[in-house]
Amino acid sequence: MTATLYKATVEHTRRGRVANAFSYPVHMWLVDLDDLPQLPRTLRWLARFEGRDHLGDPGRSIRDNVDKFLAPYGIDLTGGRVLMLANARVAGYVFNPISVHWCYTVDGDLACIIAEVHNTYGERHAYLLRPDADGRAETDKQFYVSPFLTVDGRYLMRFSPPGDALSVTMALRQGDATPFTATLRGTARPATLLTVLVAAVRQPFMPLLVSALIRFQGVKLWLRRLPVVHRPPHMPQEGVQ
Repeated sequence: MTATLYKATVEHTRRGRVANAFSYPVHMWLVDLDDLPQLPRTLRWLARFEGRDHLGDPGRSIRDNVDKFLAPYGIDLTGGRVLMLANARVAGYVFNPISVHWCYTVDGDLACIIAEVHNTYGERHAYLLRPDADGRAETDKQFYVSPFLTVDGRYLMRFSPPGDALSVTMALRQGDATPFTATLRGTARPATLLTVLVAAVRQPFMPLLVSALIRFQGVKLWLRRLPVVHRPPHMPQEGVQ
């Protein structure tokens, strides 16, 4: 399989009226959208990658949907590669707080990054980013994620290139404050059948665990009487469903 598993740690820090911080170990996949991994038939329930789990038409491939999403921006990846960092669908369930797509031209240059954010209400939003030479990018917040944060402010992000080590940082800036920061740091291992099985034993049902932990932290904040922000109607983007 031409894929990578990252053994990683996710950290969230919330500042303000009610401070909260936590970290937990995860594993995530890095896959080439033109060469998605296929486990043996009897083990495919451990990891699948399907169009319905990401941006665009659920009946098309993830790669086709990425190309379609980028077309209105004049970005043509013909002959290039798209590497996606995401959770796999496990036992029929998937949840990705964020999926990252590194989009490369035929010459191997980074054309852009798509940061695809999912909330726990079944909605998604894709941010098109053009990082600088140090991997830094900024974009206005346009999507309701946490029930305790308003849909305003600006994300300050930084992405390392996907390699032996990986680092992704997302900080929300609102006025003079930075109420929320999330980081992912991991080390790569080839996604051999052995490493996939070991990861499944050590951290079984990874997407379900991630979803449960997010809800657990939300309940903790609610019990500490942090006000809930009304969720506005979701308006799907063009090319994102």
